[in-house]
Amino acid sequence: MTNIEREPWKFLDDYRGSAFSGEWPTLPEMFAITMSRHPDRPCFTIYEPDRQSLSYREARELVLKVSRHLRSIGVGRGSKVVVTGKNSPEWAVAYLAVLEAGAVVVPIDYQLSPAEIVNLVKASDAEVLFVDEEKSADLGAALDAKLKARYSLAAGKPGYIYELPAPAEASLPPLQAAKSEDLAAILFTSGTTGVPKGVMLSHRNFVADCYLAQGNMSIHHTDVFYALLPIHHSYTMLAVFIEAISVGAELVFGKRMAIKQVFKDLKEAKVTMFLGVPLLFNKVLAGIQKGVKEKGPLVHGLIAALMAVSGFIKKVFGRNPGKKIFHSLLDKASLASNRICISGGGPLAPAVFKKYNQLGIDFVQGYGLTETSPILTLNPIYHYKETSVGKVLPRTEMKIVDPDAEGRGEIVVKGPMVMMGYYKMPEETKAAFTADGWLKTGDVGYLDDENYLYLTGRAKNLIVTEGGKNVYPEEIENRFQLFDEVEQVLVSGYEIDKATRSEGIEARLYPNQDLFLKDAAGDKTSGAGWAAVEARMRELVDEVNQGLLPYQRITRVVVLKEPMEMTTTKKIKRQAGARPA
Repeated sequence: MTNIEREPWKFLDDYRGSAFSGEWPTLPEMFAITMSRHPDRPCFTIYEPDRQSLSYREARELVLKVSRHLRSIGVGRGSKVVVTGKNSPEWAVAYLAVLEAGAVVVPIDYQLSPAEIVNLVKASDAEVLFVDEEKSADLGAALDAKLKARYSLAAGKPGYIYELPAPAEASLPPLQAAKSEDLAAILFTSGTTGVPKGVMLSHRNFVADCYLAQGNMSIHHTDVFYALLPIHHSYTMLAVFIEAISVGAELVFGKRMAIKQVFKDLKEAKVTMFLGVPLLFNKVLAGIQKGVKEKGPLVHGLIAALMAVSGFIKKVFGRNPGKKIFHSLLDKASLASNRICISGGGPLAPAVFKKYNQLGIDFVQGYGLTETSPILTLNPIYHYKETSVGKVLPRTEMKIVDPDAEGRGEIVVKGPMVMMGYYKMPEETKAAFTADGWLKTGDVGYLDDENYLYLTGRAKNLIVTEGGKNVYPEEIENRFQLFDEVEQVLVSGYEIDKATRSEGIEARLYPNQDLFLKDAAGDKTSGAGWAAVEARMRELVDEVNQGLLPYQRITRVVVLKEPMEMTTTKKIKRQAGARPA
């Protein structure tokens, strides 16, 4: 019997009517159910440097305590509370406590500048802020007059989350708990400058997506998840954090994406569920392959042959001999305990997918958007397809709009994981859906006869880096508006590696005409004058890069001698210069 046929969320029937009502529980109700099933299992764990862990019972008690404190200062149903900080048990407790109080959580990228975070806090109408110590003072100076309270996620600091006073439940007004259809979180996907766009996701969105994803992948209370990627991101939030607490698995928080540290964490924690982006998995695989090559051509050839045989057996017969054959290799890469690797957040080369499976790792990839909570497809380990981003989740509808002769067209979806809309943006919300209610993903692909999805293109403007980060070119282009020396700018992605299908970021600049120095023949595009123009444009790019996050920085510059074609509304025709080879 396949995982889909047995519907792993069926156990919820035993709690419906007592622990919750309706089709799906809320996130606090889900966490309470899990605690009742596995109270003594490790819940949130860190290694700093020694292991520190909260059991599900202890984590639940802290969540209730912080929730009571929030209620005592007037936080309740519909209130907005920002959580921004590095991955930590405190971050997770704050997130759940906000929801327990009936409020709405607003997770914000901690890598943003204080000014950008302030902008998002204001845009979300937040009343309370949980923040790590490094940015607490800066944010406090800008926001304290507008907030009810500001608390710390760092131990030993004033307002530390675990030490907040919490009155007895009896002294508080009755709890107005959120319902399944209520807003649970606002996730900002773009617009950190200007007008931000916040995706509104309900409790139903998150919980349904969490359990339906398990229709394509088995997870257990004995699993150990590794939260390495920033937890504010919808991918890590759902696929690591929420999935772990839905079954009673342990969640280990990683601090740095340095390969040596990652290997150390994987081994010490005996991680079984390792979720990452292509950049990380490419580096791990490169390390394994380097070690094999160093053993000489004979050993390298033998292992390559064994991998081919192992992959064939796994693919055709459903057996996994690679786990034993390559145990020593996997152990050196700290993957011996690993049960499943999942890649998301960006395109993964099929060859990488294939090699992990040949080595005995159940390696899968998925696809989704922040607007879909985010998972829409996952490759089942019992029937995976290396060139596909996975099989459409149960109870999810997906179709291709206006397909071409080869069946490729825009992907649109319906399902319980589809967002409520964009916060305070009715026009943008309306534009995101078709007239009959399908969410437009902006991505291009096709479906096979088994309902597996294949991507052939991405949203028109979106750049997805090798590290799985979404980069919106308009945000970078806006940085150049301060420089009158730049007449036009167009930012787009360019392919940096065909094998991994990863993208870099290119800026095409057309300088202000006043900068051009014509030679005696009237040629403005030659000689020392043009060299000086090019040099100045590159200086401006360097200046802009200094204000960007590392993954947003421009890596290739093209200085144009002629202006780019524009529309009648004076906008550059992006497709005329986008995605150059």
